[in-house]
Amino acid sequence: MFEIRIICDPADTDRVTGALAGTLTLGTAREYPTRDSQRTSLYITADHLPTPEDWPTPQRAYVEAPRIVHEISWVARTVTDRPFGEKASREFWLRKAALLDRIALDVDGAPAVGEASEAAEKAAHQLLQFDLNGEGDHHGAPFWPEHPASHADPRGYVRQEYAHWTTTHP
Repeated sequence: MFEIRIICDPADTDRVTGALAGTLTLGTAREYPTRDSQRTSLYITADHLPTPEDWPTPQRAYVEAPRIVHEISWVARTVTDRPFGEKASREFWLRKAALLDRIALDVDGAPAVGEASEAAEKAAHQLLQFDLNGEGDHHGAPFWPEHPASHADPRGYVRQEYAHWTTTHP
């Protein structure tokens, strides 16, 4: 663990701490005005990020998943039963993204290419955006929605979140 001191413009404090949060585990930032009162001194206790685990394999992420036909029915029913103008829930975005990811995987669990893969990627981005907007209650371990690895592999993010969801969802 170590402490970082940063002197910056008061308008930049959120941007500075946000950038640091992408590379370090941060404690609470303490803010003090500088002697000239023109800038802000930030004192932040920090530590290295834990070494992240690999993304869950599709086999591990979807071990508890219902049959694909059941999930297709659930997603379709949820879309048609939702009142007009009502936002979709996180469960909807997660289950839709996981369903499309499973469809896009070939028999050996390797990613396929083509329309199914594109649809899975798009759905994964939708879930990621939902979580980035703060609308979802994401698990985020080892990768939270803001993490660069989540943007590099959004389908891996879906598997991480789905694996956690199946262990906590009744």
